[in-house]
Amino acid sequence: MPLKYWLVICILGIGWGMSFMFNAILLRELGPLSVSMGRVGFGALGCWIYVIGARLNVRLSVNRAIALLGFGALSYAAPFAFYALGQQHIGAGVAGIVNATTPAFAVIVSHFWPGGERASFLKSLGVVCGFAGIVVLSLPVLHSGADSQFWAILLILLAPVCYAFSVNFARAFRDMQPVVLVALALTGATLAITPLALWQEGLPHVTRVETWASLLMIGFVLTSAAFIVFYWLLPKVGPTNISTVTLIAPVSALVLGTWVLQEALRPEHLLGMAAILVGLLLIDGRIIRRLRRGSEVKDQPRG
Repeated sequence: MPLKYWLVICILGIGWGMSFMFNAILLRELGPLSVSMGRVGFGALGCWIYVIGARLNVRLSVNRAIALLGFGALSYAAPFAFYALGQQHIGAGVAGIVNATTPAFAVIVSHFWPGGERASFLKSLGVVCGFAGIVVLSLPVLHSGADSQFWAILLILLAPVCYAFSVNFARAFRDMQPVVLVALALTGATLAITPLALWQEGLPHVTRVETWASLLMIGFVLTSAAFIVFYWLLPKVGPTNISTVTLIAPVSALVLGTWVLQEALRPEHLLGMAAILVGLLLIDGRIIRRLRRGSEVKDQPRG
């Protein structure tokens, strides 16, 4: 794969890791549901600007519109709200590490999904490692008696669960252009979360410059622009290579949480992240396949 594509993958991973830092900044002035509403709202606006500018074809039946409303709520509104709700009690770095379990949940859901991919032994082992990482993160919290932090971790775990189902749900929209799909799904997410956010938290009142800057960054750049780039890159590098983003994002979230937000960096954070990253590598399987090929080459007789 060309170096420029690796660079784009690294930028995407770092960017999505940054989203947890921006969540922490937004929560200083906004409620968690308002954070989700702002992100999907600006994200949808950015995607529609691209769709209209590129003159992409948008055709939508009533049934498909209803399906996309549910898909958008599952893929964007709910996960973004779970992140913000959990980050009221835990740091951005820990939230980013927990989010890295997405591929592990995807393996489980896909295994039982009709027509889904069956889990191999290596992928199953990767899932175990992923959950071991969550246990490492949770045990110190339980020992300290910080129940709110433990429940926050469980709450954020619901976001990867949503992603795992949405990945399989997305098969129903294979006939749609990816950018159009994201624009419609984010619009559905906005329609789903806005009434709930206004009912629970009222009309958002933003007074700080850093709040506006974070909203614009997390909405336009890390949601609409990032997903447009993601789907542009996907056919060029394939799903396996682009999944490397999940290895970069938790590292980015932990580094930025420690460096920018001055969050405490604890040994269990590093151990939990290491276990989850090992799980991701096992689920990905490339390193194991290369080792096996190398072993087979060495075992071949030389004439």
